[in-house]
Amino acid sequence: MVVSPGRSWWTLGGRRMPEGAARRPARPSGPLVWLHVGGPASVSGMRELAVRLTEEEDVAVLMTGAPSGAGGVLHDDIPAETAAEVRAFLDHWHPGAAVFSEGEIRPALLHEAAERRLPILLADARDPHLPRGRESWIPGAMRRALAAFTKIYAIDAAAARAFRKAGAAQGKVTIAGRLEESSSALPCLEAEREYLAKLMVARPVWFGAGVPEGEEGVVIEAQRQAMQMAHRILLILMPQDPARAGPLARSLEEAGWRVASRNDESEPEHDTEIYIVSDQAELGLWYRLAPITYLGGGLSGTGLHLSPLEPAALGSAIVHGPRPGAFGAPLGRLGAARAARAVASGRDLNEALGDLLSPDRAARLAQAAWGVVSEGAEVTENVLVTLRGLTGARTASGGG
Repeated sequence: MVVSPGRSWWTLGGRRMPEGAARRPARPSGPLVWLHVGGPASVSGMRELAVRLTEEEDVAVLMTGAPSGAGGVLHDDIPAETAAEVRAFLDHWHPGAAVFSEGEIRPALLHEAAERRLPILLADARDPHLPRGRESWIPGAMRRALAAFTKIYAIDAAAARAFRKAGAAQGKVTIAGRLEESSSALPCLEAEREYLAKLMVARPVWFGAGVPEGEEGVVIEAQRQAMQMAHRILLILMPQDPARAGPLARSLEEAGWRVASRNDESEPEHDTEIYIVSDQAELGLWYRLAPITYLGGGLSGTGLHLSPLEPAALGSAIVHGPRPGAFGAPLGRLGAARAARAVASGRDLNEALGDLLSPDRAARLAQAAWGVVSEGAEVTENVLVTLRGLTGARTASGGG
């Protein structure tokens, strides 16, 4: 929350102090890295960076900006663009380094950071701009503010040009891509995967993941159509609501389908046409076993509720409807890389499934999706390596 300068002060013992200082959590001892989430497009990537820092680097993490939902980190409001607010914030937290995301450039904050020789990286960098309402800063404010960044990781060539045009030094700007989102490979029991893989050997397999009730008929019809091209094809079907697993299995059996249900501890036999599963903790198992995954919710629901980066990380080709839900950014990345197949109707799903039954086509889609995921992992790793060097240097020199 940014408060106006006229309301940003409170008095204690005759001293005037920034209002935000009264609400701040205590600073823990030891090194601390500050992450500022510049906007919704970078929330997931910055959350992943926070997780890596806390779990691998043994440092405290402070997060400001757009809500990230990250656990195990400290949270505060970014200080208002006044010298007093910025100084009080930095005096309290004493970060050893900072990572900002996206493109908002805050001259007062960056000036004070430069005065303190605080290393600041800018990740997921795009479209440099001054804070809303502050576009009339004195000439040269943007250029001087950009000089405070130690490194700028631009998402693409266009973003890199924009930052250089705004005044960033040529050597500070790197075209890096986006930070990794929460796409770490989901776990599974390897013995279970090997056992089921033997049961399904030589059978085409696809997975309907998180399918809402309104899309069940579309997915079942796609299986019916696919069986005309590959009569042994197996559909692994996970309804969005786990409570639907039992009723769905019974209704399919009544309709003449050969069904097995994991809830009944059944296994897919050689003639099983649809295998009903319900435990989302086993998503990693099914993504590994199915070369093709249809992510439910995008055709008839409010949008996807499962991350497309999770099947991408495990080599399953992705098919999805037009409503992205909370996953617009990663779906946009996958779409731009031709790494996912969007469908707008049941007929489109039938066609997409038929096309992807060709193993080489599914493999090309999955490989492109893996490229999107691994690119983000490299960016995150580069930022972590840079932070290790910066925080280590400041600790050795007594900074912080």
